[in-house]
Amino acid sequence: MLRSFKIITLGCKVNQYESAYLKEALAHAGWRQSEIGERSDVAIINTCIVTQKAAHQSRQAIRKAIRENPHGLIAAIGCYPQVFPDELSDIQGLGLIAGNTAKGQLPELVIRAAESGEKHVVLRDFDPGMSFDVLPIRHFPDRTRAYLKIQDGCQSFCSYCIVPFARGPCRSLSSSKVLSMLESLAKEGYKEIVLTGIHLGKYGMDLEDGMNLGHLLAAIGREDLPTRIRLSSLEPNEIGPDIIEMAASERWICKHFHVPLQSGADRILKRMNRGYRVRDFYKLIESIHAKIPLAAIGVDIMAGFPGEDAAAHQSTCSLIRDLPVSYLHVFPFSPRPGTAAAALDRQIMPNVIKKRASELRGLGRNKRSAFYSSCLKKEFYVLVEGWYSKEEKMMSGMSDNYVPVFFPASQDSTSELIPVRLERLEKDKVMGLALKTDI
Repeated sequence: MLRSFKIITLGCKVNQYESAYLKEALAHAGWRQSEIGERSDVAIINTCIVTQKAAHQSRQAIRKAIRENPHGLIAAIGCYPQVFPDELSDIQGLGLIAGNTAKGQLPELVIRAAESGEKHVVLRDFDPGMSFDVLPIRHFPDRTRAYLKIQDGCQSFCSYCIVPFARGPCRSLSSSKVLSMLESLAKEGYKEIVLTGIHLGKYGMDLEDGMNLGHLLAAIGREDLPTRIRLSSLEPNEIGPDIIEMAASERWICKHFHVPLQSGADRILKRMNRGYRVRDFYKLIESIHAKIPLAAIGVDIMAGFPGEDAAAHQSTCSLIRDLPVSYLHVFPFSPRPGTAAAALDRQIMPNVIKKRASELRGLGRNKRSAFYSSCLKKEFYVLVEGWYSKEEKMMSGMSDNYVPVFFPASQDSTSELIPVRLERLEKDKVMGLALKTDI
């Protein structure tokens, strides 16, 4: 009888990639992914702890899996066990606890724990010179775009961030393996591949061939693959003129940058241990916009960091208003045990944090609407993601500059890249017209 499994994934694109690897490996071993609502022989929770909310959601997912699969193996993997293993050891019903240093061995660990029926705990510290865990993937079920994890780890130690403790030192997938895996995914029919990592801009710093992200992108361009490349989040001081120039001139790079700002006040950035100042961020965004006027520029903002007074908050709001930013991801400050910020003085009251986050989100909605409006009556290549309404013959997709588009269609064109003219806004939706005659 086939063993059944399900994987619950919380957090970032890197976690999603690693879950996809585990799913594919278990399927190759003859296991079956369970149906929605079905009890599983094995339930795996790939955890996240980047915020207190994410940690709470991870614990909730673990306890829910234990309730729903009382006779099955429950596995907690990833960042939570890597940093806070003692908190998980108190949860009755966990049969496997494995941190991030065991990601490459997870298929074997899961199979062994399921077969033995005994509790397994696999926790190891990161080694300074450890190599990148190669996790090859061919398929992303139910996804029109593929992710490719090319980097792991972070050594920046921003004062609010637990990630360096959860992910260890920077390490990179060799450029030759990046190219071969991109080629493999392109052959599988993926028209968009997202390059992702914990600290993507540090790609190559551990490699001995002098490779960096700009060099890697140039090498990808020379391969002339039938797919487009989207970059995940990049730090402001790691987006050089070469990357901006390539994005401006090459059709295969999506016109989309996601850049963490966190605060628009220099003294707060210093407290955060960020490696740039407001003027650096300002110049970067203006530079991107000058070269690529319709590029999507997403920004991460943190509300209520310790010491952020009303003036600092307003500096952040003013900076965002002044810049051609396309959308915001707003994070209320969440003190994480073990980080420097948790012990800082001048902590902000939760009700103040909530109010500031709400103001920033309102600003983000205005920015998004203005950006969408600037794209109207222009043509973009859209990756079709599927039917939005099959009854109404309406499909949805994502443009290269990160605009979700809805357009009428007479047939299913899921996973195709098609030209679409953006016509109008209907509330918060962008409606378009496919320019391909047989759609």
